[in-house]
Amino acid sequence: MPPVTTTPRIRKSPFYDATVAAGATTFTIYNKMFMPLSYGDLAAEYDRLINTVALWDVGCERQVELLGPDAGRLAQRLSARDLSGMQVGQGKYVAMCDHDGRLLNDPILMKLDEKRYWFSLADADMLLWCTAVGREGGFDADVSEPDVSPLAIQGPQAPALAADLFGDWIHDLKYFWFRETELNGIPLVLCRSGWSKQGGFELFLQDGAKGNELYEGIRAAGTRYGIGPGAPNHVERVESGLLSFGGDTTPDSNPFEAGMARYVDTATEVDYIGKAALERIVADGPKRLFTGLILEGEAPSPWPLAERTPIVAGGRQVGTLSAVVHSPRLGRTIGLAQIETALVESAATVEVKSPTGNLHALVHPLPFI
Repeated sequence: MPPVTTTPRIRKSPFYDATVAAGATTFTIYNKMFMPLSYGDLAAEYDRLINTVALWDVGCERQVELLGPDAGRLAQRLSARDLSGMQVGQGKYVAMCDHDGRLLNDPILMKLDEKRYWFSLADADMLLWCTAVGREGGFDADVSEPDVSPLAIQGPQAPALAADLFGDWIHDLKYFWFRETELNGIPLVLCRSGWSKQGGFELFLQDGAKGNELYEGIRAAGTRYGIGPGAPNHVERVESGLLSFGGDTTPDSNPFEAGMARYVDTATEVDYIGKAALERIVADGPKRLFTGLILEGEAPSPWPLAERTPIVAGGRQVGTLSAVVHSPRLGRTIGLAQIETALVESAATVEVKSPTGNLHALVHPLPFI
């Protein structure tokens, strides 16, 4: 495809110059920002993630901050999950839905104090939505995008590196929990989280002017662990069955169709946008489910599909394929899809339309690994 031209509408993360110096070869656009996809050796990047530690610029994971006396009430209004027991320093994976129960985003909600929350967002402009809901609902809370940009370390050596940098207290952090801290005077929020199942941390930089300094400091400290640059890895994501909002979902997907059922609370007293619609979906059952596929033959490419691919059974379309890769750990071609519920529950065989003809595929539960 033709190259993407830089314009003022597309922002660079605080780590952009450091990633270019590290050899970034491919970028995509995510939340109106450049996000590195590769440094020219996808196999090496995958190996670091699985076996050592990878350094990722995920500054495109933007935050929407709710600040004020009603921040908690507004966070609850926006989240299809009971937040009544949420503690300071805790993050929760939440679904943000519209009034018809359609999934708008699947962020991590972080409670920094009783009057301050962050939604750490997937690729969708939620600042406008949160602002409108807050204003129309009369909530006493300011809604803004703060100067906060995450840098991730992911992989089995990430905890050892984080302990070197911050101390052994990092081992006590549970998944999605966090602590405000600093590194050589750079203000951060350190969260046990990341876009992989390999373990790691996200360092939420709170001073965009210190991006290159932070990146280079982490890179230097990680040399003993074999650190190297990388990006949210498409192959590992598929193997781990991690949802990519907007990639694996369609505009009409609800959270039950996106594999988020255990993160949605309908049997609760709290109210939120879309609750009545989600209650109806629970009563009727979702029409589709997010699932895995094992395909015959070889994956066409390690990159994400340019568009969703039809899945057929019995001569009719029953779903869409959103990702297909060769799994080095399984030695198989695997994919992610949304498929009609009955076919998922029966582990049916379906056909995937490909440029080389229809391929047989077996529905498989997630995660693969």
